[in-house]
Amino acid sequence: MVGVLSFYRTTIGKKVIMAITGGIWVLYVMLHMFGNLKFFQGAEAIDGWAHFLRTFGQEVVGYEGVLWLVRIVLVVSLVLHVWMAWQLSRLSWASRPVKYSRRRWLAADFSGRTMRWGGVFIAVFLVIHIGQLTTGALLNGFQEGEVYRNLILLFSNNLIAAFYILMMIVLALHLNHGIWSLFHSLGWNTYPSKSLKHRLCQLVAIAVPLGFALVPISIVLMGVMNV
Repeated sequence: MVGVLSFYRTTIGKKVIMAITGGIWVLYVMLHMFGNLKFFQGAEAIDGWAHFLRTFGQEVVGYEGVLWLVRIVLVVSLVLHVWMAWQLSRLSWASRPVKYSRRRWLAADFSGRTMRWGGVFIAVFLVIHIGQLTTGALLNGFQEGEVYRNLILLFSNNLIAAFYILMMIVLALHLNHGIWSLFHSLGWNTYPSKSLKHRLCQLVAIAVPLGFALVPISIVLMGVMNV
């Protein structure tokens, strides 16, 4: 226990915790995106997927038991991820109390420079997203279990659809630098920046948000064609 606490107090330990918790969320958004794409197979497919998630393992842990276990892991991971990000930011600021007279970004790309604010925006978006499509508290006419109907109801509002698409761009930037940082913190990022592995990481950072964005884009286009 003492060794774990000692490791946690180090900068490397905080980065490893941040990498592991970030990795959990990367895996989750990939699975979530896979489920969302069932929208294009129709109401039966995506509603059936939602039902499967609620009933999976119910013989052992009860209805929605596995889903709640996943939610607990995600919440704990998010709290730790944000907490480590805050502590690492404070350490970074403390190490250089005097600001640069002229800031030079050097090798840092745009996605790396926007990580902190991107994380804040994504956290706010998560609260809104849960309120609209999980609890339904922020979506008038929400029906439990009717995912296909709820998605169409939500994204029939073009402003909300535009907001979601914008947030997927923010997610893409966050993933682009976050996945690289994950591998780097765990000592796996030993490949050149332009290698195939690096390109695959960039592909994930683009493909996952794009997969999410396809749903609101298609619903908006459906509304336009029906006008």
